[in-house]
Amino acid sequence: CANYLHIDVMDGHFVPNISLGGCVYKGLKGTVALVFDVHLMISDPRKYAIDFIKAGSDILTFHYEALNNEDEIFELIDFIHSHNVLAGISIKPGTNVEVLDKYLKYVDLVLVMSVEPGFGGQKFMPNALDKIKYLKDEKQKNNYKYEIEVDGGINLETAKQCVNAGVEVLVAGTYIYNSDNKEKLIKELQSLWFIN
Repeated sequence: CANYLHIDVMDGHFVPNISLGGCVYKGLKGTVALVFDVHLMISDPRKYAIDFIKAGSDILTFHYEALNNEDEIFELIDFIHSHNVLAGISIKPGTNVEVLDKYLKYVDLVLVMSVEPGFGGQKFMPNALDKIKYLKDEKQKNNYKYEIEVDGGINLETAKQCVNAGVEVLVAGTYIYNSDNKEKLIKELQSLWFIN
C-alpha cells in the first residue's frame, strides 16, 4: 500500500538514539516490493555509506549537518551516484534551507525534517512548510529533478499542509504504527495529491 519503506539509521551520536544497521534490513530486500529510502542520521555518513548501499538502499539520504564542508558533500553525492543509488540530502529544523542551494542540482531527494531527528511521536514544526515552499519554487524555477520529502509529526492534518506547500513524499511513522487500520491511513495520505 505504501510506496517507500523509510529506514531510519541512528548512531547515538548525531542524534540521541540508536537504531538498526544495514544488516537488519538487508534480509528484506527482494521480499518487500518497496523503494528502500534509507535516512542516515549518523555522524560519519561517508564511512558507512557503502554498507547501506550493499544492504539494498535505493535512495541514500545523509544530513547536511553531518559533513564539514561542501567538498565532502559533493564527494558523498558522487560516491552514492557511482553505485547507481539515488542521493538525498536532509536538514534539521534549525538549519536554513538556503544552505542547500548549491547542491539542489545534483541530488535526487531533499528531506526536510519537521521535528528534531532522533525520536518518533514529536509535534510537527510549522517552519518546515516555508522550507518546502522554497524547495518547490527552486525546483520549478530551475527545472531541478529532486523529490521533496518531509519527516516528523505527520498526520492527516499536517500532511495536507505539506502537500499544499509542495511536498511529494510523506514519511509517517507514529501516525501509522499506532493505528489499528494502517492501510486506511496510508490510503488517506496517498489521496491528498488527488484532492488538492
